[in-house]
Amino acid sequence: MPLAAGPAWAAEPAVVTTKSMSPETALELARAALDACRQRGFQVAVAVVDRSGALQVMLRDRFAGPHTPTTATGKAWTAVSFRTNTTELVGMTQPGMPQAGVRALPGAVVLGGGLMVEGGGALLGAIGVSGAPGGEADDACAKAGLEAIRDKLDL
Repeated sequence: MPLAAGPAWAAEPAVVTTKSMSPETALELARAALDACRQRGFQVAVAVVDRSGALQVMLRDRFAGPHTPTTATGKAWTAVSFRTNTTELVGMTQPGMPQAGVRALPGAVVLGGGLMVEGGGALLGAIGVSGAPGGEADDACAKAGLEAIRDKLDL
């Protein structure tokens, strides 16, 4: 056992490589989710953010409510920030739960409809859907979008 060791950070690489979705893939994801909601008769907004939570794509159907773009973006940002789908966060952040404070954080939207986008063993970003009647319906549209691009994400 060595008596003198360098700082823990010394073993870290100087350059880190990450994976990200192309704008074309993010747009395809958003379009597929929007189409899935349209087929169910829902007018929604769909947001796709990258792994750092920055907006890549925003689509708002013509009759989706004015709140839906901000809410969809917040759902996607929340999912990627906490690396948890927002439907799971709903239960984890109820009053009295250890993570209840998450709901008070600026920008956090703890409602169903925000799903992580993962591929090749990496977190690539997240999708948020807002405007369907309830978080389960928003989730269903987001999942349909993910399914439409699944083959492109398995890198």
